[in-house]
Amino acid sequence: MAEIIQKDGTWVFDGDTLRLTPGRDKSVGLLRRTLGELTVPLSALAGISLEQGRKAGRLRLRLREGADPLLQATGGRLTEPHDPYQLIVESDRYGVAEYFTEEVRNALLLDQVPSDPVSGYLLPGPSVPLSVAAGDGSASFDGERIHLEWNWKTEDSKSAAGARALALSDITAVEWLPAGGLENGHLRFLVRHAPTKAPAKYDPNAVELWGFKKDPLMALVAAAVQARLPHPATRDTALDTVKDTAPAVVGSARPAEPEAVGAGGSPALEDDHDALLRRLRELGELHRAGVLTDEEFTQAKQAVLKRM
Repeated sequence: MAEIIQKDGTWVFDGDTLRLTPGRDKSVGLLRRTLGELTVPLSALAGISLEQGRKAGRLRLRLREGADPLLQATGGRLTEPHDPYQLIVESDRYGVAEYFTEEVRNALLLDQVPSDPVSGYLLPGPSVPLSVAAGDGSASFDGERIHLEWNWKTEDSKSAAGARALALSDITAVEWLPAGGLENGHLRFLVRHAPTKAPAKYDPNAVELWGFKKDPLMALVAAAVQARLPHPATRDTALDTVKDTAPAVVGSARPAEPEAVGAGGSPALEDDHDALLRRLRELGELHRAGVLTDEEFTQAKQAVLKRM
């Protein structure tokens, strides 16, 4: 077992998992303190590094792409005080940090853990129910529905419609963007069949963030929702299916070449009939699971029917 204890937090590695516990120092960000202890399986790691400075250094974990819904929802935009996968190390503890780093690296090598992206989340995301107030409103999530309520600072055109209740099944994606410089941030939910390019200030499905203390906590709501949406790798596979079949419907106007005909006069592709039926069933399952939108499902279905 390897362990390193700092004011910034405590990391413990037992050979299979890492336990990351935030410290109580005032420099520890609100998001890390609220998130609490994280248990990270070795299989979720892509690497670990130690960056040494004159007065202090930093241990940094690199997770495999798609392993953590928090990182997926925030897109790597968490700053140092709030990033749970960074640990500030005092210079007199570099020896311990180096030992910790080598232990994790050796375990990755022995277990032959790949560093490529994963097709499913390996961390569960924040627990629910969860409620955060920041910016021009508050966001609550109970695992099935998202509730958005507004405060006195909300733009009139957005607050006039009242509170919002969004079913998880209607959400196609979630965005969290921190405020930076003169630009405000936001927590935005993309709703099926309701595309918008409106700024968060006017979008009834978004909370505008102004860079205040509680803004990072909105990332927890984003991560909790992200953990319950179809994994990006699954959606990418579904979209590839659509792209593969779409040319039969939306390709060029050039007539399709005649199918090859067998000796008995039947098309040589007739044996593919069962495969096309299976494709239709798969598309239906992806549509019911919310991976494909209605438009994507209709397009792919028509392409398969055309081939039949």
